[in-house]
Amino acid sequence: MTTVVLSQPPGPVTGEQTPAVERGTLARLARRRMVQIGVGGLGLFVVLAIAGQLLTVNGIATGSTAASIFNPPSLQHFMGTDELGRDVLTELSAGALVSLIVGIAATAIAVVVGTLVGLLAGFFRGWLEVVLMRFTDAMLTVPSLPLIIVLAAVVGQGLGQIVLVIGLTSWAGMARLIRSEVLSLRERAFVLRARSVGVPPLRIMRVHLLPQILPLVIANTVLISAAAILAEATLSFLGLGDITRPSWGLMLNNAFKSGAAGRGAFWYVLPPGLCIAILVLSLSFIGHAINEELSPRRQRQ
Repeated sequence: MTTVVLSQPPGPVTGEQTPAVERGTLARLARRRMVQIGVGGLGLFVVLAIAGQLLTVNGIATGSTAASIFNPPSLQHFMGTDELGRDVLTELSAGALVSLIVGIAATAIAVVVGTLVGLLAGFFRGWLEVVLMRFTDAMLTVPSLPLIIVLAAVVGQGLGQIVLVIGLTSWAGMARLIRSEVLSLRERAFVLRARSVGVPPLRIMRVHLLPQILPLVIANTVLISAAAILAEATLSFLGLGDITRPSWGLMLNNAFKSGAAGRGAFWYVLPPGLCIAILVLSLSFIGHAINEELSPRRQRQ
């Protein structure tokens, strides 16, 4: 991820700072092919998640006979059935909801923690910066996936625990990016003027600095959500996810345990893997497009 350095000149101290996003930014983003593809893919999974919620109100029905196991796609089951005779399309729809919940909730935790740590460390400096950034460095030096696996195995396999584990292990990169941006902004004239007239530090961060770093936060929020969804799928595939909720990772786990690949049941193995890849790519397209649109090089063109 690339730090977005904001280049808009500051406004008066007495007024709130205008975010460094031009009025035409949304229009330019909407015209980008990457954004169009990403939003289209994301919208598809939102619809799929809503459909899954409606289809699984009473749970996912299992097959009543041995003949209903590993049936190929048909008019009755558009994506075939699994090792228990359950409809794969219904499972896939229900898994979309789990992925979106994890992506939104875990990302919210990571963004709040990362933004807060970055703001405090970049603005106050001194011993607070040393403590916060050494802890951030420690989080960055530990490989994220092994750390998530260990914590998930310790705290439990519920969906809430998984969200907390992913969210609390995904904030460090954003904190370092926010800090570097705040270090630059705190030396700008509008911040120096605000401090000279006695504006409280918390008000400076909220009114003057936060709007300026908002584009950076938005761009990295989308990218973090993609990583969170991939992390949840990995945990579920390894058997460390919430086994009470159908998810794409759990579908892959069950597919390999039941020998679906050896049976040639491609309709059970391929769809969840493709859904994970498409959703992560859709979010990555949106995040990278926002990052490119708000980069200083793009703004100077």
